Amino acid sequence: MAQAPADAPQSGKDEPAAAQTATSGHAHHAGFWGLLIGSIGVVYGDIGTSPLYALRECLRIVTGDYAAAPTRAEVIGLVSLIFWALIIVVTTKSVLLLLRFDNKGEGGTLSLMALVRRVFAKRNALLLGLGMLGASLFYADAMITPAISVLSSVEGLRSVPGIGAFISPWILLISVLILVALFVVQSRGTAVIGALFGPITLVWFLTMAALGAIHIADDPAIIGALSPVPAFMFVMQHGGLSFVVLGAVFLAVTGAEALYADMGHFGRKPISRAWIFVVLPCLTINYLGQGALALAHPEAIENLFFMLAPEPVRLPVVLLATMATIIASQAVITGAYSITQQAIQLGILPRMEIRRTSETQAGQIYMPQVTWLMLAGVVILALAFGSSSRLAFAYGIAVSGEMIVSTVLIFLAVWKLWKRPPWLAALICVPFLLIEITFFSSNMLKLWSGGFVPVALAIGLVLIMWTWARGTRILTETVRRDEPLAKLFETLSHHPPHRVRGAAIFLTADPETAPAALMHNLKHNQVLHEQIIILTVQTLGTPRAPDGERIYIEDFLPDVKRVTLKFGFMETPNVVKALTEARKHGLKFDIMKTSFFLSRRTIVPSQKSGMPLWQDHLFIFLTRNATNASDFFHIPSGRAVELGNQVMV
Repeated sequence: MAQAPADAPQSGKDEPAAAQTATSGHAHHAGFWGLLIGSIGVVYGDIGTSPLYALRECLRIVTGDYAAAPTRAEVIGLVSLIFWALIIVVTTKSVLLLLRFDNKGEGGTLSLMALVRRVFAKRNALLLGLGMLGASLFYADAMITPAISVLSSVEGLRSVPGIGAFISPWILLISVLILVALFVVQSRGTAVIGALFGPITLVWFLTMAALGAIHIADDPAIIGALSPVPAFMFVMQHGGLSFVVLGAVFLAVTGAEALYADMGHFGRKPISRAWIFVVLPCLTINYLGQGALALAHPEAIENLFFMLAPEPVRLPVVLLATMATIIASQAVITGAYSITQQAIQLGILPRMEIRRTSETQAGQIYMPQVTWLMLAGVVILALAFGSSSRLAFAYGIAVSGEMIVSTVLIFLAVWKLWKRPPWLAALICVPFLLIEITFFSSNMLKLWSGGFVPVALAIGLVLIMWTWARGTRILTETVRRDEPLAKLFETLSHHPPHRVRGAAIFLTADPETAPAALMHNLKHNQVLHEQIIILTVQTLGTPRAPDGERIYIEDFLPDVKRVTLKFGFMETPNVVKALTEARKHGLKFDIMKTSFFLSRRTIVPSQKSGMPLWQDHLFIFLTRNATNASDFFHIPSGRAVELGNQVMV
């Protein structure tokens, strides 16, 4: 069984065609605006739904579940806290700093980890652990985002005159049906809905800005929230309560992690320009409008966002909000597919089925196992918590934890990649780290009110990733004790077996060791094909393998060749397609007369494996449920032969 090495990385995001083919000035200009609008949908869908609940939750905490009206200083202070959270966490850290760390155009926690790992001479367990933690926290966030986003938008139906009282008992059922439908259609691909992402979300942002703008006049004093002074005064005057409120303020910046994760789709400039010129202004105007409405009409704070809309247009606004939350959820699901693909190639998750849903866009993939696991988790969360306000108790811990991980990686990147002194790297990163630790600590107050859900999920996923990486390493070391390839063929030269026509390709993770499938073929069939190819698939620490380095062919013996296929961690390893290209490099064989031999190892737990027995059993369970190697490497099932043996770990 060929396996990706533990320090190898993958996802499927290709640079958009517009970015690759824009050769003329006009085409480049058109491509840039297309990418900018597209990024508004995919990248900012999540953070664009935060106004539905962020300020409302802040006010709920300050007023004691709406038991009393907030003071003017409290409202202005809360809006100021949200605005400056957007400026510091999103604008300064994500847009101005984090987007500069691109791994050959790609972003994301795992991509940044792979970028930093390349500058360390040895495998670094700390970096691998940070990558596992960041990925696990992303999954925890991805479970909660669809549930809280869809629930918060459908709850807006309660504010629609004439239907609010009737529809209220059905809010949860409608939300669950929308979530189920969203996950069911994933198998059809994201091409159609993806084309609508940008325009619909752009309309959503402009609508939010318009709704906020018409209410700023309700109390123009809210403009003072653009100064950091009200935020500072709120913290000083409210003491311990302000620490609790910061957990709700953080809801306004959830989704900021998507800026970096989706950089490979759109590029740094379209993402940064979209934030500075469209998203940030629209969010700011809307929060100012919500604050002014809360000052003028304190009775509106329980459903603050939708009360911005005049009654005649409230239903269309609710429907538009629902579409926006579906888009935000779709973006998170797509991100989960990408990070899973990267984790598989990194060697920290077992192989899973990956289906291409587009002939032209490599980034459009569908992963059935991820889809159904996420659907189960999202529906359970929606039913268990029942409302967006209750789900807000579980939201924020995972995202703030993921931000801390990215800041630590930024420190290492500034120090090692930019070759700056450690004190300068610390000077850049410590302010962000202190703010994010404060947010994380505040969110941890929610631990026993629902925050334990993402924490438990992240811990479970880290355990799975650690077990898989550790078990794979032990298995690789065990296999290396097998007979060396050179020694085997030296023995065969003295006692040659019967040769049969055709070519045989043996997949192996270690080209220096005789593949188990080759040994078993000799033992049981007592024959050897007239042409032997020892094939190894490697994953690089870069998003894509350069064309000139994709294939390496070595003449081991006159009738034996060793072939190494290299893929980037953002690519899907299609062995047959790569071997077809290898024929241009002198590898002569007929694919229709070639058999692929794969080793299927039955793993038996052992007290001396180096892992606790419970971890042995977990690794065996993961191995049994991993996708078949022939499917993962896109080898035709009719040409694959699997030969098994037992291995103790």
